Parts: sequence; structure tokens; C-alpha cells
Amino acid sequence: MAEVSLKGIRKTFEGNPVIKGVDLEVGKGEFLVMVGPSGCGKTTLLRLIAGLERVDEGTVSIGGRVVNDVQPRDRDVAMVFQSYALYPHMTVRENLAFGLRLRKLPEAEIEARVKDAAALLELTQLLDRRPKALSGGQRQRVAMGRAIVRRPQVFLFDEPLSNLDTALRVQMRGELSRLHRRLGSTMVYVTHDQVEAMTLATRVAVFNGGVLQQAGPPLELYHRPANRFVATFLGSPAMNLLPARRDGKKLAGKGFAVEVASGLPGGAGPDVLVGFRPQELEVASSGFIKGEVEAVERLGFDGYAFLETEAGKLCARFGKGVEVAVGETVSVEAARDAVHVFTADGTALRHPANLG
Repeated sequence: MAEVSLKGIRKTFEGNPVIKGVDLEVGKGEFLVMVGPSGCGKTTLLRLIAGLERVDEGTVSIGGRVVNDVQPRDRDVAMVFQSYALYPHMTVRENLAFGLRLRKLPEAEIEARVKDAAALLELTQLLDRRPKALSGGQRQRVAMGRAIVRRPQVFLFDEPLSNLDTALRVQMRGELSRLHRRLGSTMVYVTHDQVEAMTLATRVAVFNGGVLQQAGPPLELYHRPANRFVATFLGSPAMNLLPARRDGKKLAGKGFAVEVASGLPGGAGPDVLVGFRPQELEVASSGFIKGEVEAVERLGFDGYAFLETEAGKLCARFGKGVEVAVGETVSVEAARDAVHVFTADGTALRHPANLG
């Protein structure tokens, strides 16, 4: 395994800046997930690490070695793509062994590596099948197996689960986590799916517009987002944000007021955004704000009500036994210490953990 270091990375395509000065460190054995909306630059960064694109500025280092001018085949990384890219005329065994034969490894070593990878990925019984006889999840495991047999310093994954249905994605997320624990390898994974990021990563890096917004453990980013973008991108449904003004210890907006005893910097302006995660709000008989129900999502044990309030749109959770109907007016209660506060331009001022 090896660490990956990106320093001052910039990349432009046809005059359009795609990566705008990214600095990012990936530690040995870490599972880093790069997440963000389409076009944010995460796949381009992965390709720069792999050597499939050249950096315009900055340095890419793998295992302490600057690899800007090193060919992809000599970087000792293995990449798993969104498409399986298996050879249809070859068996699973032959697909796994193909890259090793190109490198002219001894047959005995090739056979041993294929056997080990097949056992790890539960492909042993499928070694003599061709790709057309495999399910989507099995094909993706073969694609991962081709990377594993190479025993690289770093694994790179470019949205490998996006072609799978929901049930298979959940299954494969579990298998990827298990694989990382078994191998202990350095892995860099790209996805636009924040659920994948939260469930797979030891550390998450959130990108938007070619800029790294925040990097850290998943729960740290969830509970202490650095700015409005991270707050609304991570978490489903997204965090509620309501405009308000500071009034002493209170934050007051249209039709609501919440009290914040401490935690707001004195130099911040009066106009702020008050944030509540939907899971921290509950439909109740009384609360800090009222609104008309526009839509309801019932998820079984509980659900979410989407409201139109004086201050703006709001999403709140409701529990078992609570009846919520479209068109009715309901109150929403905030969980204790649930208030996030951001400046008007989106910089985080306060998280619930900052309360005195």
C-alpha cells in the first residue's frame, strides 16, 4: 500500500478550468471517497492519479514518488471503471489472468493470484463461466478481481456500482467494505452518491466546481459541515435552511424564532441561515414553526412531510402513529441543540456541538 499526495493540482480543458488548485492527502490503507455533483472534477482527479490525464499545474505523488511524468502502467495503480469491460470470449479465469500474462508473470504465480482473488471475491465456482453467464454483481466482482490480482499500491474506483440495481448496490457496498478490511489497501473511490460516500469511506472529500470543499471522516462532515454546500449535499433529505436575523440570543425569521445561548462569533453579520436536518425536526402538536403540508413520503415506520412555511420550504420527520395529510397545517418541533447557523454567503458559523 502507499499514500497518495495531490498538491496544487490544476487542470483545464479547452480553456475551461476543471480542477482549481486542489490539495489532498490520502493516507496508507485509507478508503477515501471523492463525492460531489456531476461535473465537479472528481473523476478528472482520479484520472490524474491514474495517469490517464496530465496535470497542468501541481504534483501527484504515490508512495512518496512524484509521478507527473510516469506512464500509467508504471504507477503501480489499478483502476476499476463504471463499465465492467470484460472480454466476452474469455472465461472468468482468463479475464483475471489476462493482465498478468501481458506482464509475462510465471504461470504458477498467475494461477496462485487468480485462485486467491477468486476465493476473496467468492468467484471460485464461476471461474469457467463467460461474462454473459454472470449477473451484474458477479461481473463487477470479476472487474475488481482483475485489479486485485495485480496487487497494486493503490486501487482507484470510478463509480463502479452505478450500473447496478438498488439491491445489488447495497450488497456490493458491503463487499467493498469487506474487501478493504481484508486487503488493508489504499483505495480512492469516486461517486456522486452521498450514501455510498457515507457508508464506505474512512474519509470523505466533497468537491464542487473543481474546488475541494471539505475533507474528513463521514460523520464529522455530516455533523460539522464547513459550509452550506457540504451541509445540503450530505444527508438525505437535505438540510433545511431558513433565512433569519440575529436578535440578541435569538435567531428570528418569518414566522419563527429559535434561541441560541452561545456559539455565534461576535463579528458575524446580522443576516444568517438557520439549518436543521430533517431527522432533527418532528411534526408535533406544537413547535417553533407552522406550515402547510405539500407532500408526504411514508417510509414504513416513519416518514417525511414537506411543508411550505412563511420562511420557506421545510422537511420534517414524523414517527409511527402520526397522521399527516397533504393540505393540512402542522407544527414542527426542533430537537434540543439541533441548530446549525451559516452566514448569508454559506460559511458555517455554528454547529449543535458548539453549544455551551
